[in-house]
Amino acid sequence: MNFNDTVYAIVRQIPAGKVASYGQVAALAGSRRASRAVGYALHRNPYQYKVPCHRVVFKDGSLTAGFGLGGKALQRQLLEAEGVEFTDDGRVDMGRYRWQTAEIGIFIT
Repeated sequence: MNFNDTVYAIVRQIPAGKVASYGQVAALAGSRRASRAVGYALHRNPYQYKVPCHRVVFKDGSLTAGFGLGGKALQRQLLEAEGVEFTDDGRVDMGRYRWQTAEIGIFIT
């Protein structure tokens, strides 16, 4: 499995109502410093309706400007539909909504 396929497999596991950071996905994929490569992989996602890219955010909980064709507005709408709430400055509370990957043996912030 190549890096992109590994990223897609990881992102598919993020449950509704939770988010992961690019760095968290990169670490789970075996390359802690490859958060930018995770972004590139998600930008090229060939499985748009099977890989919930909207659940991947920056480490501070801010949204990705280039998310799909709808940008931040669409990403926020999709996350809110899953019950994710936003702070007054438009970020996800990572302490509350971060996907806790400890159950699979890894927790990366």
